[in-house]
Amino acid sequence: MTTRQIILEEMTAGHLEGAVELSRQVNWPHRREDWELAQSVSRGIVALEQERVVATIMMTPYGDNAVAINMVIVDAAMRGRGLGRKMMEEALAKAGERTCCLTATREGLPLYEKLGFVTTGEIVQHQGEALAVSAPARVSWAESGDFARLEVLDREAFGHDRSALMKRLFERAKFAVIGDEGDIQAFSAIRPFGRGLVIGPVVARNGAEAKALIDFLLAHHQGKFVRVDTDVSTDLADWLAGRGLAHVGGGITMRRSMATHKEHKESKPAHHRTYALVSQALG
Repeated sequence: MTTRQIILEEMTAGHLEGAVELSRQVNWPHRREDWELAQSVSRGIVALEQERVVATIMMTPYGDNAVAINMVIVDAAMRGRGLGRKMMEEALAKAGERTCCLTATREGLPLYEKLGFVTTGEIVQHQGEALAVSAPARVSWAESGDFARLEVLDREAFGHDRSALMKRLFERAKFAVIGDEGDIQAFSAIRPFGRGLVIGPVVARNGAEAKALIDFLLAHHQGKFVRVDTDVSTDLADWLAGRGLAHVGGGITMRRSMATHKEHKESKPAHHRTYALVSQALG
């Protein structure tokens, strides 16, 4: 059987059960609700073999200038036939001239490099049952009127307009904040995901604030299964392990821009927030 017998279609709600089955095949924890969240802020593509979902990919727009490529899965029986590349090329065509970001596995790295992606960093994943910790007094729960400020902080930290994603997260997650003279300066979120809960994004000015935000959320979810994905540069591995969250894997962050190297370098986001931890919003 060849990829000529594979049909590519825009992902719809009718494809989600097949997508969930495909993610189970590769041992991803995503529930249907997690796929629904991803689809609600993305343009998804599925590959079908006789109406069975055999590959998925999503392109999540961040404003007009950037997209995140995620939820890339190819059925084990279909690998080695160029289907993964075909899905990537389809997503990149839809992205057009926008900068593309993704988190790659070691196995996927060669393909992404051939498609023009370059390594920018590394993500480490921690998960486990949250140990008992004290909730820092300086952290509090966000209020309904805080969304506009959180949206601004997220854009400053990640360098892209993620307002559509943030709106969905604000509907589904609980947000914790740190204020400075009445103005919110740092935040984090926790929501149901996979086997339990996921923390992210975490946006803070320094490591102490990042730890305080995470501790606040863990303190309110003692004994729950929690996942946190962080950039390796934050150097939180030992600290997270002490909270019951073991290092269980990760990925390589990559970026592809149609601009020249000079333009790419000059337009790179400033990342004003020192600890802008990755948002495990989609997978």
